[in-house]
Amino acid sequence: MTVTSSALPMLLADVEVVSVRRLGPTFVRVELGGPALADFGVDGPRWDQRIKLVLPDPVTGGMTSTEGADETWLATWLDRPAAERGHMRTYTIRDVRGSGEQTTFVVDMVLHLEGDLVGPGSTWAAQAAPGDRIVVLAPRRGFPYGGIEFTPAPGADLLLVGDETAVPAVCTVLEQLPDDARGTVFLEVPTAGDVQEVRRPAGVDVVWLAREGEELGVGLHDAVVAHLGIPGARVEVAPDEVDPDLWETPYYSSSGEEVAGKTGGTEGTYAWIAGESKVVTGLRRHLVKELGFDRSRVAFMGYWRRGVAMRS
Repeated sequence: MTVTSSALPMLLADVEVVSVRRLGPTFVRVELGGPALADFGVDGPRWDQRIKLVLPDPVTGGMTSTEGADETWLATWLDRPAAERGHMRTYTIRDVRGSGEQTTFVVDMVLHLEGDLVGPGSTWAAQAAPGDRIVVLAPRRGFPYGGIEFTPAPGADLLLVGDETAVPAVCTVLEQLPDDARGTVFLEVPTAGDVQEVRRPAGVDVVWLAREGEELGVGLHDAVVAHLGIPGARVEVAPDEVDPDLWETPYYSSSGEEVAGKTGGTEGTYAWIAGESKVVTGLRRHLVKELGFDRSRVAFMGYWRRGVAMRS
C-alpha cells in the first residue's frame, strides 16, 4: 500500500521497488513506483535534481511511516532513534518513467566506497528486491523544492567533474543537454567495469578514469588540472582544512561567503564539481585561487567525506 500526505508542499510518500538491475561492480539501478509520484514535477529541466530516500535500519529493519504526516513530520522523525525510524540519504533522480499513477523514479545507487564502512544506503541497495518499501521526499508539482545545482548560462563551455557518487547526477545532466552544448566531463570510478554508456551531445567529451586500486581522487585531480593547463604541483589539502559540508554554488555558500545569486554570462567556462570533499576542495582552490573563476560560474559540492559518517 502506498501512503502519501497531499497537504505538504513536497512529495512525502511510501513507494515500492519495481525493479533492480546491477550496472557494474559499484552501481545498482533501482526503479521506485507508487501512485503518489503522479504529483511529481519541477519548473524546467530536472538536471541534477536531488531527492531524499528514507531507508530501513540495516540492523533492526526499523522503518518510518508517512501515515498522517504534516509539517512537523521531519522534526518528529529526527527525534526518534535511527533504529526505529531508518536513515535518510540523498540521491539523484536518474530518470522518470511513465506518467500519472504509473510514474516511476529510476535511482542509481553506489554499492560501496573503498576503505570506508558500508552505510545503510549501500547495504540496502545491495539487497534491494521488488516489493521492498521505502519512503521518498521529492518535488511536488507547483511548489518550490530546490535540489538543482546545475545552473550554467546558455551557451557556456561546460566542465563537469565527479567521482562515483556524482556519476548518476552527471549522466542525468548529459542526457538533458541541448544538442549544441559543448564541454568536457571527467568521471572517476573504482574499476573499468563501472564505465557506462551515456547519451551526450557531440560537442561534449566524456573521460572515464578507473582507479583500479589507486588512491581516491588523484587521477581525477591530475586529469582536470592538466585539462585546464594549470602549472605547478598538486594542491595539498590538510584534513583540518576540509569542510565535510562543502557546498559552494552561485546561490549558496556553506562557509558563509557572499554569493552572486546568479549565473554568469555565456563567455567562459561553467564548472560543476562534486564528490569526496577533500578532492573537491583541492580542485576548488585551483579554479578559484589560481584561475580566478568567478563565483557565479562554479558549483563545488562535497557529496561525502571519507571517514566521516553521513548524517540522516
